[in-house]
Amino acid sequence: MTIQEYETLKEKINYHMDRYYNQDAPEISDYEYDQLMLQLKAAEKEHPEWVTKDSPTQKIGGVAKREAGVKVTHDVPMLSIEDVFSKEEVEAWVKKVKEMHPESRFSVETKIDGLSITLRYEKQNDGKMHLVLAETRGDGFIGEDVTANALVIGDVKKVLDLPYDSMQLRGEVYMSHADFEAFNEKQEKEGKKLAANPRNLAAGTLRQLDPTITKERGLKLFIFNVQAGPKELTESHSGGLSILEVAGVPVVFHKVCDTAAEVCACIDEIADLREELTYDLDGAVIKIEQTALREDFPSGSKYSSGHIAYKYPPEERVVEMDDILVDVGRTGKLTFTAVFHDPETGKPARLCGTQVSRATLHNQDYITDNQVGVGGRYKVFKSGEIIPKLNGCVTPPPIVYKAPTSCPICSATLVREEDTADIRCVNPSCPAQLTRTIAYFTSLDCMNIMGLGDTLVEALVKEGYLKNYADIYQLANYRQELIEKGIIGKEKNTDKVLANIEASKANDPVRLLTGLAIRNVGKTTAKGIMKHFESIQNLTQASIEDLTAIPDIGETTAACIVEFFALPANQEILQSLQDAGVNMKMEKEEGGSDALAGLTIVVTGTLPTLGRKEVAELIEKHGGKCTGSVSKKTDFLVAGEAAGSKLEKAKSLGIPILTEEDLLKKIQ
Repeated sequence: MTIQEYETLKEKINYHMDRYYNQDAPEISDYEYDQLMLQLKAAEKEHPEWVTKDSPTQKIGGVAKREAGVKVTHDVPMLSIEDVFSKEEVEAWVKKVKEMHPESRFSVETKIDGLSITLRYEKQNDGKMHLVLAETRGDGFIGEDVTANALVIGDVKKVLDLPYDSMQLRGEVYMSHADFEAFNEKQEKEGKKLAANPRNLAAGTLRQLDPTITKERGLKLFIFNVQAGPKELTESHSGGLSILEVAGVPVVFHKVCDTAAEVCACIDEIADLREELTYDLDGAVIKIEQTALREDFPSGSKYSSGHIAYKYPPEERVVEMDDILVDVGRTGKLTFTAVFHDPETGKPARLCGTQVSRATLHNQDYITDNQVGVGGRYKVFKSGEIIPKLNGCVTPPPIVYKAPTSCPICSATLVREEDTADIRCVNPSCPAQLTRTIAYFTSLDCMNIMGLGDTLVEALVKEGYLKNYADIYQLANYRQELIEKGIIGKEKNTDKVLANIEASKANDPVRLLTGLAIRNVGKTTAKGIMKHFESIQNLTQASIEDLTAIPDIGETTAACIVEFFALPANQEILQSLQDAGVNMKMEKEEGGSDALAGLTIVVTGTLPTLGRKEVAELIEKHGGKCTGSVSKKTDFLVAGEAAGSKLEKAKSLGIPILTEEDLLKKIQ
């Protein structure tokens, strides 16, 4: 992994940490998140010099939300638990502990999929312990005060008749399957957005500003640790939990084990329990029973000492196929979606804490290979994706599904591409493609026409105003009509959108080429192509040979471009765009040249006068391509001080090495 790939991975994980901990709206499953973290840990193990304080491996998770309450600094940090993914790792950890402390015992517990909370209790004048503060984990060191909400959770004991001055308990707030389903049923009846899974709903509910909302949603709680308190509670982990349990405090399922074999057997026992539980688990936690021994086994600044968490493999369910939905994508490609139910419950299948009833079926070959058809039964699992995957046929259907021969939208004959499994509608006026294609044309990376989004494009297509891209630039002719019908909005909003359309005519032709949605031609490819042509008109006359002479343009992409411009319908659209005044000519960049045309150059280290961005722009300005990694395709490496591994790799491949001065001479 390169340093650039490492930084990109960090950014990706930080993004998903924010989605999970702070926004309660994850975009990937726990499994996929875990896999990303494993990649990051492996990279940091190989390159410890890369690790900085902002690395996800050095952080605990969320940040305290200001809007949800007052910030609280934890007396005892609320750290995470290091994850392991195999029994071998569990056995190795137990062995390590036993080698240092043969008397060690282990508590194996359920790992509830919810939101961590610490409850602080203090003795009051009545001689009993009262709840004085409830705090979320936040970043592990600073959380938020959610006491008002904790007080309305039935499982949270407001008063405890225990003979202690103070104590702090850590637990997990969660939502049962029944309460989650009841919430979503109510949301569906009221036409409101459904919750994704119980964990997200529990987290959002605990952070509500109105405690009455928290109360009506029925959150629950399990305590899994004594954070601070008298020796009687903290000396023995399970002993402390037992005292709390006798006092009426709900505690997690826990079992004390002596050996690695017993620990693994208990992990399996908890796995078997998952089917019967009324709430979601995301693993099993193994803790050293004698708390005094835990500090001998630290796992880093973000993890609790003397703990590990075993994460179960992705869940799998058997489902029955109800239907196969066919849709037409923006490029005309047919997409297939399986619709199914859990035959045991008659409802959507529960996987990884979410209810799922659909899965992507990639193409007809995939459907045939997996014997997909209505009435068949299939294994479904989540392999780090939001949309689950089929994992084999259990009971074949009466008939294996076959794709239609005509477009389900426009009835045009469908075409299966040679040497691929893709089936397409090649009718450029197909309504399904038209709305998506025009919306793409107006999007940020293309013509960037603000205000002309998917919904408005769909309305204009339905009303007959848009039949292709070029019709966008005729909308001004229907201004009064559009205002009277209110399709775009009132006068002010209509004029605003029309002004944005007019302004887009001056865009760089790279945006226009991107917006034409030619297969395999995205923003980056379009930029590379237009460096070699003075105008879109010149590009329309290019042959496959002309195009493949451009670096990184292969025969498939070249053929797609030639075929697109050869169609009479597309030629008419381009002519209409030109007649409307849409810019099709590239501006000559001052000081630019072809001195580096066709060359792929990598820059590494610190250069004497040029920054990394400056040198990349300079290379591109003079026709070259600046990439981040050294390969056999690299023509030159520009090296500065502290060049590192890229320099060594370039030398091993025999790639010429340039200084900044050498590069400037080539340009001159």
